[in-house]
Amino acid sequence: MTYRLGVDVGGTFTDLLLVDEQSGRTWTAKVPSTPADQSIGVLNGLARVCEHAGIDPKQISHVMHGTTVATNTVLTSTGARVGLVTTKGYRQVLQIARSFVPGGLGGWVIYNKSLPMAPLKLTIEADERVSARGEVVRSLDEAALRADLARLRGENIEALTVSLINSFANDGHEKRIRQIAADVLPGVPVSLSSEVVPEMQEYERTVTTVANSYVRPKVQRYVHNLQTKLASRAGSVKLHILRSDGGLSSAKSAEDYPVNLLMSGPAGGVTGALWVALQSGFPNLLTVDVGGTSTDVALIMNGQPRLRRETTVGDVTVRASSVDIRTVGAGGGSIAHVPELTKALRVGPQSAGADPGPAAYGRGGTEPTVTDANVVLGYMPEMQRLGGDLELRRDLSEQAVKKIGEALGKSTREAAAGIYDIVNENMVGALRLVSVEQGHDPREYALIAFGGAGPLHANALSRLLGSWPSIIPPGPGVLCALGDVTTAVRDEAARTFVRKFSETSAEEIGKVLARLSASAAKALEREKVPVAEMQRSYQVDVRYHGQGLRLTVDVNLEALAKQGLKAISGPFDEEHKRLFTFALPLEHEFVALRAVVQGRGIKLKRPNIAAGGVDPKAAAVGVQKSYMDGKDCRATVYDRAKLKAGNRVKGPAIVMEMDSTTVILPGHTGLVDKIGNILIYPDAHKGLKGGGANKPAAKAKAPGRAKAKSKSKSKGRK
Repeated sequence: MTYRLGVDVGGTFTDLLLVDEQSGRTWTAKVPSTPADQSIGVLNGLARVCEHAGIDPKQISHVMHGTTVATNTVLTSTGARVGLVTTKGYRQVLQIARSFVPGGLGGWVIYNKSLPMAPLKLTIEADERVSARGEVVRSLDEAALRADLARLRGENIEALTVSLINSFANDGHEKRIRQIAADVLPGVPVSLSSEVVPEMQEYERTVTTVANSYVRPKVQRYVHNLQTKLASRAGSVKLHILRSDGGLSSAKSAEDYPVNLLMSGPAGGVTGALWVALQSGFPNLLTVDVGGTSTDVALIMNGQPRLRRETTVGDVTVRASSVDIRTVGAGGGSIAHVPELTKALRVGPQSAGADPGPAAYGRGGTEPTVTDANVVLGYMPEMQRLGGDLELRRDLSEQAVKKIGEALGKSTREAAAGIYDIVNENMVGALRLVSVEQGHDPREYALIAFGGAGPLHANALSRLLGSWPSIIPPGPGVLCALGDVTTAVRDEAARTFVRKFSETSAEEIGKVLARLSASAAKALEREKVPVAEMQRSYQVDVRYHGQGLRLTVDVNLEALAKQGLKAISGPFDEEHKRLFTFALPLEHEFVALRAVVQGRGIKLKRPNIAAGGVDPKAAAVGVQKSYMDGKDCRATVYDRAKLKAGNRVKGPAIVMEMDSTTVILPGHTGLVDKIGNILIYPDAHKGLKGGGANKPAAKAKAPGRAKAKSKSKSKGRK
């Protein structure tokens, strides 16, 4: 028998999910992350999950890994010393950038622009020029270039970026510069903009390629180190790294193009959430992944995660496809504080992380965190052990939160409730970014919460948004690892194609997309993915002629052949109306074409759990004193492993499992469905009256333009 292992490295814990490829049986493990060297935590988890399953690590054939190495490198400004080669006259391309200042009309007062990842001191100009049509206007001056590269060698650069004007139309000069750099700067990795993002707009192309160079040495070391250590434990295992767009890349591709990994970790959670929710018949979802350091949210419509053509980490935005995930510094380890100046309670973005962690972990942490607030409120029972062996210390949590209460003139419990409420509002703010602000009504979506702390907050978040049900999947703490293991190898190819619709035809567009598809398929062929298993999809970037903004539209080749370019202009107009309330009577114009090729993921089917009656008393293991909705209460504590399909868990209640804890508030009921999800509804909700039968996962009606931008409140909102 062979096995696949999904690994998700978070700021506090590393989660692992092992899958038997034949039977579909799974085993999970959760171990502390090791920020100094993430591979140590991965190997610790590998040993533990194999011990649980009783297998030899050499029986594992594939490891699918979601990593935050590239993300953290950008956030902590610890990347490589990058040299940059531009076309003569464009040396300040990164300094000029785009005239965007965050923060509204007065944002310029407090905005501190971060320094470019390739400083001006390390930027040189190549005397060359290529036209927008790809003709060589001025040949490359190789002698001058060699002299300038020699100067960069004296500056001890660790990576080199080459981004020349119009290289997307003709990459000859960029490739020649790489050959020269190999002589002058041996051992220095070189990233070409014509390979990383072969599209127009020199700033976006340059900053993306520079970001690739900035994180490349660190990612290369990590991937190589992890591969070596895995080989010593698991033999000839094949390593794949999760991409920002939810697909998998080979280890070699991850090393060469790490800019595609900036949202690697969060993308796994969205993939796992979709896999679980579709089995229960909920294709429209808001996903909430609450970890130890941050909360990641996304929107899924009609069974498809929303993608965007840009990835933002901190204040760095690059042109790389990613799941549309928004992150807020609100997690289980987020530290609460009361600024002396305002005396107003704040939560995050600072985090206690994995070391020392929340005070409740008993590892030396003394700062009051969200986890400590949950312990004080009685949402995390003392009888529970996180990860199976970490005992929670209520006394230490109370000591930590007491400091907040004293600063506010409140009791310790009231301070804990304030921390809980504020962090929920922070999460709702992120959820509104992916729903209301993009024209989606959150009341038309279910909310699925995962990560170690997600189920603690899910019921409260759904009540604030009116999104029902709150779905708590089995093993929510390791759902990102499930997403890693159930996804497939993916690659894409794109090219700039600026044409007004009147200047091209559906036939020409189809031919270009077919060529791009064949190019993207080569990466999958190298990974031995059978042609019959390759799934192809197509996208085009379109705008109104004369407009700077462009939107991405999915293309169906059959519809394109039958309807012509109206198969693209119609969906573009609808998307423009949804986002901006209007469409313009102007001619449409193509900007870029793209083909995506993906293999077939593992066929994993979660078995139905045993059926039971309405009463869940057989799963009850005790009673916990809690503080919910401003009142003392006694919450029944349940062991999730003992719940049966059809059980109705009435709040106030707490459901424990190895990797997470679910809170069901008073006036709400958690219905256990046939695959073990807990579906939380208000007591009077029609979802409970229907007996909780899983709805078919057929194509759902797409939500119309959101009315949630109005001040009207949904039923159940408090």
